[in-house]
Amino acid sequence: MNQKSLQAHIALLLVNVLYGASHVLAKGVMPAYLTPTVFILFRVIGATALFWIVLSLTKRSKIERKDFPLIALCGLFGVAINQLFFFHGLNLSSAFNSGIIMAMNPIMVIILSFFLLKERLTAFKITGITLGATGAILLTLKASTHFGDSRLGDLFLFLNALSYAIYLVIAKPLMKKYSPIQVITWVFTFGLLFVLLFPPTLNELSQTNFQGIPNEIWWKISYVVIGVTFLTYLLTIFGLKYLSATISSAYIYTQPVMVLLFTFLFAFIGWSEDYRSSITSEKILYMFVIFTGVYLTSKSTSKK
Repeated sequence: MNQKSLQAHIALLLVNVLYGASHVLAKGVMPAYLTPTVFILFRVIGATALFWIVLSLTKRSKIERKDFPLIALCGLFGVAINQLFFFHGLNLSSAFNSGIIMAMNPIMVIILSFFLLKERLTAFKITGITLGATGAILLTLKASTHFGDSRLGDLFLFLNALSYAIYLVIAKPLMKKYSPIQVITWVFTFGLLFVLLFPPTLNELSQTNFQGIPNEIWWKISYVVIGVTFLTYLLTIFGLKYLSATISSAYIYTQPVMVLLFTFLFAFIGWSEDYRSSITSEKILYMFVIFTGVYLTSKSTSKK
């Protein structure tokens, strides 16, 4: 393994470390200080501004007018719907559940690729999809039986992963035609517009008590905006430059594990509430069922 490949592996691992920590830290912000919708607004405004700064420093081609409707659609599914369901789902459900459900994203991409891109389904893929769906269904059926769980929250998290999978499929032609940073900047710009048009956004923003937000909460908000939204994208682009997409997607296995570790760590050092009771052996079993499903679908795709 050369130095660049090693750095790429470290970058992709760091991406999932950042994501794993955010699942736990974000729950400390909602709903006591910010509603999920206002938190999303902060995240999208901050990320959009940072992406435009980076884009202004890079070479870019002119985007054709005919591509803007597709970019707007990417902004709807990849930012607005995705983020709204994620934060509202995380607010209702546990951080551990969110990490497990997000691991199903590769399976959803393969299912959507079958319907939208007419990609063939192999026996490995079908088996993997069945296992992944079984694990997710069992996890959701057991929701609300443990502290911090919610069936509605898990449903929102599932819809979040589904909307992001739709975004990944429909954004594929744009990523081939334009630079990734150019695409994501415009996607977030349209996403910000859709979040602002979401009826509760401005009303909840006007009712937010900003003076009552302590400094430690502002640090958590900044972490989600800069670390989880901005840095994760740049690190992923670097990782994909030197490693295959299959290897990159395999790192999603680490995300629920990271959530589990950070749940214990942050509770121990007092950075978040104690969510350890939401982690059960039954959930860990379902996590491995989903892992097996993702592995089988990814293995089939890799061979192809």
